[in-house]
Amino acid sequence: MFSSKEEFKKQFLQRLEMMCGKSFAESSKDDQFDTLGHMIREHVSKNWISTNERYRSKNGKQVYYLSIEFLLGRLLRSNLMNLGIDKLVDEGLRELGINLNEIEEIESDAGLGNGGLGRLAACFLDSLASSGLPGHGFGIRYKHGLFEQKIVEGYQVELPELWLRHGQVWEVRKADLSVEVPFWGKIKSFEENGRLQFLHEDAERITAVPYDVPVIGYYNDTVNTLRLWNAEPSPFPIHRNVMKYKRNTEMVSEFLYPDDTNDEGKILRLKQQYFLVSASICSIVRSYMKSHRNLKQFHHHVCIHINDTHPVLAIPELMRILMDEGGLGWEDAWEVTTASISYTNHTTLSEALEKWPVRIFQPLLPRIYMIVHEINERFCKQLWEKYPGDWQRIEQMAIIAHDQVKMAHLALVGSFSVNGVAALHTEILKNREMNDFYQIFPEKFNNKTNGITHRRWLLKSNQDLASLITEGIGSEWIRQPLKLQELLRYRDDSAFLERLKTIKQQNKLKLAKRIREQTGIQIDPLSIFDVQVKRLHAYKRQLLNVLHIIHLYNCLKDEPNVHIYPRTFIFGAKASPGYYYAKKIIKLINTVAEKVNKDPEVNKKLKVIFLENYRVSLAEEIFPAADVSEQISTASKEASGTGNMKFMMNGAITIGTLDGANVEIKELVGDDNIFIFGLKADEVLNYQGYRSLEYYHFDKRIRKVLEGLISGFFPNIDDEFEAIYDSLLMENDQYFVLRDFDSYVSAQKKVTYTYTNQEQWLKMSLTNIAQSGHFSSDRTINEYATDIWGIDSK
Repeated sequence: MFSSKEEFKKQFLQRLEMMCGKSFAESSKDDQFDTLGHMIREHVSKNWISTNERYRSKNGKQVYYLSIEFLLGRLLRSNLMNLGIDKLVDEGLRELGINLNEIEEIESDAGLGNGGLGRLAACFLDSLASSGLPGHGFGIRYKHGLFEQKIVEGYQVELPELWLRHGQVWEVRKADLSVEVPFWGKIKSFEENGRLQFLHEDAERITAVPYDVPVIGYYNDTVNTLRLWNAEPSPFPIHRNVMKYKRNTEMVSEFLYPDDTNDEGKILRLKQQYFLVSASICSIVRSYMKSHRNLKQFHHHVCIHINDTHPVLAIPELMRILMDEGGLGWEDAWEVTTASISYTNHTTLSEALEKWPVRIFQPLLPRIYMIVHEINERFCKQLWEKYPGDWQRIEQMAIIAHDQVKMAHLALVGSFSVNGVAALHTEILKNREMNDFYQIFPEKFNNKTNGITHRRWLLKSNQDLASLITEGIGSEWIRQPLKLQELLRYRDDSAFLERLKTIKQQNKLKLAKRIREQTGIQIDPLSIFDVQVKRLHAYKRQLLNVLHIIHLYNCLKDEPNVHIYPRTFIFGAKASPGYYYAKKIIKLINTVAEKVNKDPEVNKKLKVIFLENYRVSLAEEIFPAADVSEQISTASKEASGTGNMKFMMNGAITIGTLDGANVEIKELVGDDNIFIFGLKADEVLNYQGYRSLEYYHFDKRIRKVLEGLISGFFPNIDDEFEAIYDSLLMENDQYFVLRDFDSYVSAQKKVTYTYTNQEQWLKMSLTNIAQSGHFSSDRTINEYATDIWGIDSK
């Protein structure tokens, strides 16, 4: 890209003046960021074009990954790193008086996702490109993302996430590749040349305009594509009220996850999902037809992967295109579709498996409903032949039943592969949640344990640790992360362990500085940093964590001289705007934090921090500084988790239940390098006769903590936490918080005791880092590529 540092500086200064129309001396940090971003994007254009030409000329198979979320974070530093010019650019800018770290802060986190689902998709794109694999992403270009979280008087307040207010330096708008997506209207059928044809009349048409973002592979000249669709009005709207039509159109790509507690919100969500798949499938088929003529061979060259149920309408949409536009009969179209589409399930929670009322689905997507209805009819006939007379089973498995379209059922029937995201999760799907389907389609089910890109979560975000690793075992681990296991030879090397400790301490000091700047609270950098950062949901049990903090507070108040090793509890989480209970837990955490942090009898031993607006760029500062990783979901409820892997890779020790990928972490690191507590998955799933009130009555610690929620512990707060109290006692504690309380307290005592033996703790930390290579998304993607998609890098 640049032959030397001097060449870079010369090009940078020339480009800045040309772009901004001002001298370098007059330029702002925003100008400097935009200039650098455009230089990088233009530089990779050649490789971007040649990558696509290589895929076309090879005529091999390509995968298209459809996801409602892509939680990318910032791209500047990772793009520089993947191109191998980060050090050159850093030094060149420094000589110009520019701090690259400050420039990096200018970039907004892309508001394209919320939690683990979206971050997984981003990691997968990175691994596809870095492995030289032909794989691209399709998503929606949300104008506002989920929301920007502010904490006001302890409450979550949602503000618009204006991540695009300064534009997006990485994207390229390609209006010539726009696609029209129809909604509403009616379907007219007629016969022509002996075939039944369908015409979609009086439709409200929305234009999907693609914005392409380059996905740069690590040191390999591969640049794949993330295509994001923007909803814009059709150039020729047929509506009388054009302004209303324009407003309704733009709403489709306005917000991630609009509130669907009412019909208007449900319609908008379903519109988003069809908008994504219709534009994407049309684009994929159009690209295929440039090089091929026979749609019956489509599945030999294309695999379409749907990330959870949000893009499941890809199945009927591909059927529609193959039949209505490609002229295929039903059987041929079905054969091609079911050989083209693969599906990842991300949950065992039945409430998270999407269902849409027919009264909304049918009028909004009339042709798609016809196809889904036919798929259902044929599937139910197949079930009747297999289970004659078993109406209950057929009713349970039907795609359309009780005025509901069941998206997970459609995914299971219309795809050739169904994978869970951790070994335990996949077994639960096969043996319980989706057992009826497993009995019919056992060959479809497989496991692909999640992974994270070690390039972002170690090489980029924890550069000192990455340098120590490279010094110890060489640099091959960057391309072959399983080689991190070679670190195990340093388990008894006191000098290496001491350097590991120093790096952790430096990262803790950096985070302490961030916390002081953001909250005004001074924390003890020598305390145990106990961290729980993830989406806020009842099953993830942030509540168990905060009840334990109240218990520790009570212990210190009852016995001021009791020995409690200083500990800083750090939370970060967003609750969905309509999730009342989760927002109450955020209020509880912040109320406890205020009480603990202001109590001079306690605050030298305990501090509680809630970092607002948790996001990727903040996570990159948190994971390297963490000592303890809280992975305490009710066993059987967390499909996998990926935060657990990021903590592990950065040397934090897990305290967790045997849930999701925690099971596999434990298998890799061994019982002595993890803190496991609580009910196991099979115990939760088969628990009979649980009565939470018994734990309240027979454990005085629990009683004291819960009584504090409703009387006296928090002054001037009336009835604030009654809903939490009632959920635990009146509603019988759905997620076994009280059942696991004693086990959790005991495990936390063990954490404290172990941490005081620093040599042992450092050995545990090193072991976790050494075994974390298994959880690289490179490994996961290689398994998808080989076992499901049938793609390769040759």
